[in-house]
Amino acid sequence: MKPVIALVGRPNVGKSTLFNRLTKSRDAIVADFAGLTRDRHYGNGRQGKREFIVIDTGGFEPDASAGIYREMAKQTQQAVAEADVVVFVVDARAGLSAQDHDIANYLRRLGKPTVLVANKAEGMLEGVQLAEFYELALGEVQAVSAAHGQGVRSLVDRALDLVPWAGEESEDAGEDSGAIRLAVAGRPNAGKSTLINTWLGEERLVAFDMPGTTRDAITVPFERGGQRYELIDTAGLRRRGKVFEAIEKFSVVKTLQAIESAHVVLLLIDATQGVTDQDAHIAGYALESGRAVVLAINKWDAIDDYQRQMLERSIETRLAFLKFAPLHFISAKKRQGLGPLWTAIGEAYRSATCKMPTPVLTRVLLESVQFQSPKRAGGYRPKMRYAHQGGMNPPVIVIHGNSLEHVSDAYKRFLEGRFRKEFKLVGTPLRIEFKTAHNPYADKQDA
Repeated sequence: MKPVIALVGRPNVGKSTLFNRLTKSRDAIVADFAGLTRDRHYGNGRQGKREFIVIDTGGFEPDASAGIYREMAKQTQQAVAEADVVVFVVDARAGLSAQDHDIANYLRRLGKPTVLVANKAEGMLEGVQLAEFYELALGEVQAVSAAHGQGVRSLVDRALDLVPWAGEESEDAGEDSGAIRLAVAGRPNAGKSTLINTWLGEERLVAFDMPGTTRDAITVPFERGGQRYELIDTAGLRRRGKVFEAIEKFSVVKTLQAIESAHVVLLLIDATQGVTDQDAHIAGYALESGRAVVLAINKWDAIDDYQRQMLERSIETRLAFLKFAPLHFISAKKRQGLGPLWTAIGEAYRSATCKMPTPVLTRVLLESVQFQSPKRAGGYRPKMRYAHQGGMNPPVIVIHGNSLEHVSDAYKRFLEGRFRKEFKLVGTPLRIEFKTAHNPYADKQDA
């Protein structure tokens, strides 16, 4: 499970700039304007082999009592509650303010691990000009420049060192308990808890006709046909602007972590609501995480034939990137279509953890090249020599040869189709990586 780092501080201290630096993205809007960020913003970061989730927040005023500032304060409080460690950002050039003292008092009362960061500290003498920030009584002041990247690496190391289990993720992930971890994900009120209760044959989870009944990711052990499962009922993901209630503080981050820790993600879509942007967002996150996906359209019995046709057309267009995922139409309440759904989940898990021998991969690769060669790019024609498996869940195929950087996306999709057909891969993304051999004469030619 990835550790979570929350960035908090008063407006315009550079939290969004630091967020973009940590996630190596431009997802957060940055401008010299106070109060630009208002909602929580989530992103993935990596340093070496250690991965983490970063939460960007709006300007924090702990005692805000009305208007947009009160809602921004709620968002920040939720981010702090979700986080394993808090990075408190202050402005090294503007100096200490009364608002910094208020935030520091709030963080000290919580007792959560906190790193005090003085941003915009490029060219400043740490010992002299940053001394005033020790008044906040939050330990050593870390000087960074988010805009220039100075001190950011040591900041991440220090933050992750405050999370005892942050370095143990890869070890835990390698342990196989024999149980298939199945995350049931979807928008609020899609019927996730009802489906799990139907499987279990008891009212184990609260199921109510009101969005947001489930507030946390709940794991339930289950056995079927001799196979053990861990069913993870996730809280429904809403648009960030819709997440305001304090009780929902764990919903988003727990859902993202549940998807990443699962072997298979069952994406449940409400037939009465159709395919929405949020369904596509959840599906995209599962695909980005490399998880196997099974699509289930719940409440299929509640719509007429015309609505069914429109829904199928919407799935083809809005979820086109999930063509590899099997599609099933079910009714959790009436127990319809659940048998084939279990078969699809088992097939998706088998495909995600499939072992592909090197001789078979190489044979399929050479047969594919013989059937259709990659196009020449300028004076280069890619030459593929052999392939081997580079990982599982999702399966990764590594192809070696010469001039492989010129292989087109269309040819890559052609190869993916051939490999999928050979190994009967369904429900799982397949990643193909190319490694070009070094040309020993390249340096001599340049000379």
